[in-house]
Amino acid sequence: MKVRTRVAPSPTGDPHVGTAYMALFSYCFAKKHGGDFILRIEDTDSERSSPEAEKKIMDALDWLGLSFDEGPSKEGRHAPYRQSERSRLYKKYIQELLASGNAFRCFCTRDRLEELRKSQMSEGKTTRYDGLCLNLSESDVAQKISNNVPHVVRMRVPDNGNCVVNDELRGVIEIAWDQVDMQVLMKTDGTPTYHFAVVVDDHLMEITHIIRGEEWINSAPKHIKLYEYFGWDMPSLIHMPLLRNPDKSKLSKRKNPTAIDFYKDMGFLPEALLNYLGMLGWSMPGGEEKFSLDEMVADFELSRITLGAPIFDVEKLKWLNGVWLRSYDDEKYKEKLISWLQEKPSIKSIIPLVKERIDIFTEMAPLTSFFLDGMPSISLEDFESVTQEREDIVKILQFSLWCLEVQTDWSKEVIHDSLIFLADNMNLKVREFLRPIFIAISGKSVSPPLFDSMTIIGPDICKARLKHSIELLGGVSKKQTKKLEKIYRDIKVD
Repeated sequence: MKVRTRVAPSPTGDPHVGTAYMALFSYCFAKKHGGDFILRIEDTDSERSSPEAEKKIMDALDWLGLSFDEGPSKEGRHAPYRQSERSRLYKKYIQELLASGNAFRCFCTRDRLEELRKSQMSEGKTTRYDGLCLNLSESDVAQKISNNVPHVVRMRVPDNGNCVVNDELRGVIEIAWDQVDMQVLMKTDGTPTYHFAVVVDDHLMEITHIIRGEEWINSAPKHIKLYEYFGWDMPSLIHMPLLRNPDKSKLSKRKNPTAIDFYKDMGFLPEALLNYLGMLGWSMPGGEEKFSLDEMVADFELSRITLGAPIFDVEKLKWLNGVWLRSYDDEKYKEKLISWLQEKPSIKSIIPLVKERIDIFTEMAPLTSFFLDGMPSISLEDFESVTQEREDIVKILQFSLWCLEVQTDWSKEVIHDSLIFLADNMNLKVREFLRPIFIAISGKSVSPPLFDSMTIIGPDICKARLKHSIELLGGVSKKQTKKLEKIYRDIKVD
């Protein structure tokens, strides 16, 4: 049997280093065994998914050198590779489960389910569906459907006993069925949930090994049971340890830059990023810290994957990137530098912003250096010219960050309209609202126009600079975050 692995990201935001981490191990395992590595786009969340985010995913994999054998741009015999284009298949298999009695229609309202959840929580019980609609008669179901009563389709799960999960890394894991919910498989609008679509797709695409994060262990019983209901062979499961922040919490964009494009824009090498991700969850037989993708494939064995909590440390990654850079001869170094510079803002796009501000060319460097900077050299003193209190400055920067994080169109007009809307709804004059953002982005008291500059610098670096300034000003605690989130929701930023 040919080994087939996959990576299946959702196109709902910036490609995450966690996606690169899983893709790397899936790629190495497949290539070590002469198999195929597949890219599947899980875009059933139509409201949040976008073609732009999908393109970013494919561009990121291409930059990293993780070439997939089948996917949206490499159609194979298992096409289509976007879940949004596979709805006919899901409806067919839902009907099979309903016909076999392994799934049922649930007509419970959101209000009832919320009351049930609250009641179970107050009693210290596991929150799960109580099976109210499990044994509705065929006539009751038919009548509700004829009356257009909204409903979902749920899967049956056993009342007692344990599910045995065989994990290639962790051995046998037993999970009690009374801890497993009767998972919704099809939503009221007819779209599949992740847990249903992933099983159907993995089977039809002949995936033999599923490499995913350990947070999916508790979901394994649902998937195993669906494979059993359909009479399909279960792929091997490999649950990788999650990447962690230095404080051991799950890697998140609130505490660490997580977008792959951030590391690309900052001047990290793709081979260094892959090398570092490989080091975090695996080790070379000889203990080498620097190794290429081909070397990792050649020596790849599951037994060398570690189950400890791998810490994603940007400073360690920076050190390793330096090791890679210094290993190049001058010609290769020049090629890498030129390649990075070609991705950065062109002189042509900067000239209109500085043309009226300089009299001699040597004045251009200090005025425009922040376009190439990673994090500008700023201190608390740089914010002394801002009239607001520090707490209010943090609020402006945090709200601006949240506002910009949801923008998929990084144009001058969108940035302008979003931030001006935010300023108006915070009842702040535009100049006093933009002042701290201006400092966070440029690190200078004088620089080219803000919105034009942000457009040229790009979303990942701009968002990272806002986070950097928020931390410099003292950061935002969990308690403060909840308070700010409530205020921000009331603003109703579009």
